[in-house]
Amino acid sequence: MPERLIRLMRIINLIQSKPGILARELAERCETTDRTIYRDLDALHAMNIPISNFGHGKGYAFISNFSMFPLDWTEQEALAFSLLPSALEPIKPLISEGFDSAYEKVMGAHHKEKSKRRDIVQDVADVIQLGTPANRKDGQTSLYDIIQAIISQHTIRTVYYSQGRNEQSQRDIDPYYLIPRDNRFYIIGFCHNAQDIRTFRISRFRDVQLLDQAFDKSDFNLKTYMKDTWSIERGQQNIRFKVRFHPDVARYVKEEELFTKPKMTTQKDGSLLFEVTLNHDREFLNWLSQYGPDAEILEPPSYREVMRAKLERWKLLYQD
Repeated sequence: MPERLIRLMRIINLIQSKPGILARELAERCETTDRTIYRDLDALHAMNIPISNFGHGKGYAFISNFSMFPLDWTEQEALAFSLLPSALEPIKPLISEGFDSAYEKVMGAHHKEKSKRRDIVQDVADVIQLGTPANRKDGQTSLYDIIQAIISQHTIRTVYYSQGRNEQSQRDIDPYYLIPRDNRFYIIGFCHNAQDIRTFRISRFRDVQLLDQAFDKSDFNLKTYMKDTWSIERGQQNIRFKVRFHPDVARYVKEEELFTKPKMTTQKDGSLLFEVTLNHDREFLNWLSQYGPDAEILEPPSYREVMRAKLERWKLLYQD
């Protein structure tokens, strides 16, 4: 089905760009058979796309003012088209006088659309308010460049501060997704240095530069990658938590916007049994701590000990 949808869109583009195109040429350009093209044209008619056959040998064209805009070019396609005049220079005397003006109109429409997209990206970046890390004084972010890179699928080069190693390093990153978590923004993408998928916190980026190098996300699936992840930290564990929430907070827990799908069962006394499987524990335990004594870890038993030890440390800290 996706292949046919792509072919239908290509047929529309081909008819728009070359009114009078024949069925056999559509078949050649779409790398299929004449019979398949006829079936596709019938499907387009059923969708009220105004395509008309002007008779034997005259091909297909749109009737009325139907068209598909704007030009949805990739950067590679735009670059290839921009080189067209130089490629045709040897045969320029044979080209119709209208070519130059037609070429200028097409490129003008392309640049106008690019400018419109840049404005939209800038507007989006402007309305997203990011906090400033306490150790940063410049207050600058590279959100615009990052969003632009994600949309256009271009690699970024940045100096990244790694908190774990307490050092900065230059990295080339293919940014796949922009992820908001706990009042922070993260990028999930392919790190060329590590040759693997990594998670990066935007506030630790320095001097982001958009490169000409395009990338392909290939078969990367975000949901699969983030499976059983409480917030942003991923681990290799498989921890099944069972927690009982007091009736006073049960309704608030049910309203939490979570990134996992826990099993929640209301008990007869109004308390809430909360069960979830996670691959990392730290973020979940931090979230649980906000409910204090209204949240009791039932399983695993080892995490009851973890919580008990933490409470003992707090008790010692505040003892007179």
